[in-house]
Amino acid sequence: MLLLDRIFFGFGDCIEPYVTIFHWDVPQTLEDEYGGFLSRRIVEDVKNYADLLFQRFGDRVKFWITLNQPYSLATKGYGDGSYPPGRCTGCEFGGNSGTEPYIVAHNQLLAHAQTVALYRKRYQKSQGGKIGTTLIGRWFTPLNENSIRDKAAAKRAFDFFVGWFLDPLVYGRYPKIMRQMVGHRLPIFTPQELKLVKGSLDFLGLNYYVTQYATNAPPSTQPSVITDSRVTIGFYRNGVPIGVQAPSFVYYPPGFRQILNYIKNNYGNPLTYITENGVAHLDTGNLTLPVALADNGRIQNHCSHLSCLKCAIE
Repeated sequence: MLLLDRIFFGFGDCIEPYVTIFHWDVPQTLEDEYGGFLSRRIVEDVKNYADLLFQRFGDRVKFWITLNQPYSLATKGYGDGSYPPGRCTGCEFGGNSGTEPYIVAHNQLLAHAQTVALYRKRYQKSQGGKIGTTLIGRWFTPLNENSIRDKAAAKRAFDFFVGWFLDPLVYGRYPKIMRQMVGHRLPIFTPQELKLVKGSLDFLGLNYYVTQYATNAPPSTQPSVITDSRVTIGFYRNGVPIGVQAPSFVYYPPGFRQILNYIKNNYGNPLTYITENGVAHLDTGNLTLPVALADNGRIQNHCSHLSCLKCAIE
């Protein structure tokens, strides 16, 4: 805490900190004691942790982000096991890819809502800050633009990636298509929980990197958050990338404008901050300064995305 105090004091008037309260780092003690986000007990612990942060740093932090990309923890931590705690159907540490991701997502939403309620009740008036959350901002376009099924698949992909969290936060319910396709495996909010979750955003943080093609897929033989949407996604159409090929992703700046416009038109035009965006390129660590500064790939990427952002704002 002393180190953090020094960091915040060092900002001065030059930097406005946007502080993320939870970025997938569940204490191992809580994983061992009750299973982390698989248990409702995590909601109270997240709220208490946030309470401490508000007390200690609320005089300097005016923008709080409760969760970073809750989709990632739910699907990567409990759907395919690629993130800690490494749980999934068939994983070494156990798990159920058809149920646990939805439980974890639900408890993240409840933890967010309880934290927001606490901040608004106890701290917001005196500290003058705002509180929201950050979602993955992935956009989808039909693989076959003339296919009704692929158009529906693109909408389903958005609902399972983004609407899964944004719909409850804005409308107080999960997307209709998720309720239909996931069925009883999707947790249900109590009336009291709905009141807390709905409207629990002063702002929306959006992490945008990529747009993907979406095409209709047949039902899977085994329930899983990875396949429940019945959508196949990818970066290529007939071997041609959707945008600019880079080592880590294929980048498509127009999708940035499209997702921002969609959220504006379908979710009440929430105050939105772009919390992540960029492009990754290979760096051997041996570049000379002139070569490193002539970073034309990143320059073009940023210019293209900022241009699309400007169009979305206008």
